[in-house]
Amino acid sequence: MVPAFFWLLPILYKTGHAWVASNFLMTGPKAHLTYARSVQGGAQTGIDECKHQFAWDRWNCPDSATQLKGLKLATRETSFVHAISSAGVMYTLTRNCSLGDLDNCGCDVSMNGKIGGRGWLWGGCSDNVDFGERISKQFVDAQETGQDSRAAVNLHNNAAGRLAVRATMKRICRCHGMSESCSVQTCWTQLSDFREVGNYLKLKHAQAQKLDVDKKRMRAGNSAVNRGAFVDAFAGVAQTELLYLEDSPDYCRTNASMGLHGTEERECVQHGEGLTPWERRSCRRLCHECGLRVEERRTDVVSSCNCKFHWCCTVNCDDCSQVIVRHVCSRREGADGKGLRRRYRAHK
Repeated sequence: MVPAFFWLLPILYKTGHAWVASNFLMTGPKAHLTYARSVQGGAQTGIDECKHQFAWDRWNCPDSATQLKGLKLATRETSFVHAISSAGVMYTLTRNCSLGDLDNCGCDVSMNGKIGGRGWLWGGCSDNVDFGERISKQFVDAQETGQDSRAAVNLHNNAAGRLAVRATMKRICRCHGMSESCSVQTCWTQLSDFREVGNYLKLKHAQAQKLDVDKKRMRAGNSAVNRGAFVDAFAGVAQTELLYLEDSPDYCRTNASMGLHGTEERECVQHGEGLTPWERRSCRRLCHECGLRVEERRTDVVSSCNCKFHWCCTVNCDDCSQVIVRHVCSRREGADGKGLRRRYRAHK
């Protein structure tokens, strides 16, 4: 069976980025495939984080990283997918570099010995985000082969995801001096937990800007005119912001051509302790506002319990039954699925 990461490799040759392919071949096939494994794992890390961030939203991300190339819309939500998957690739490459899993890569010591601020110096082993960013860009951005506004927006969002990794890095310091009096500190930078990157980009998703591209200039078909239209459209847009081109569709409804699953059969949270306001409103958002009802489903689960160890050498357990209660969005009786309400559209 061909490993999943091999879907990335032909991209290096098909896109005209010959320098990308040759750069990796110079490091040898082993390094090339090691990078590819990190890229594939990092992209899936991004999708998993996307699933967490949008767990109680009507849209809740692609199922796997292999579906990224099939995204047909350039909406607020797909801007997040591109950013978080790009961030996941950079994050994983950087982390694997620090762990010593990758060839030709090590700590970033370029600032060591320099004064960082009052009372502290750069030192130690900083995570090599320059390496992670460089390799991530070569793999991820090579997928965008078009010259249109969608490709330009995707590349912008890829870069915004990589900047999110940098923005969430933390400084770690160690004290020095008599009895560790902290008269001087040595500091280095370290990746934050990837959840911090996800939280950062979720805020950017809420603040995403719709890009206004001059379509008349784009239809002219001249590459120089196209570049001019892009420059004007991107003027004044910060690199850290997410961009989109199209308004979000109705995520309540299933739309196979767009790859939308709708909210029918989605689980929501009806009761529980320590729920956030967003979680407490999940049944209303996913079910009621989409014209569906909340159905309670009970499942009897039998598992081992009260296990006792007997010398020597057996373990005897009882069978215990537990009722698992789930709440899912279900079609109302007599409904044909065509009468779903269209209120609260967009990304809510």
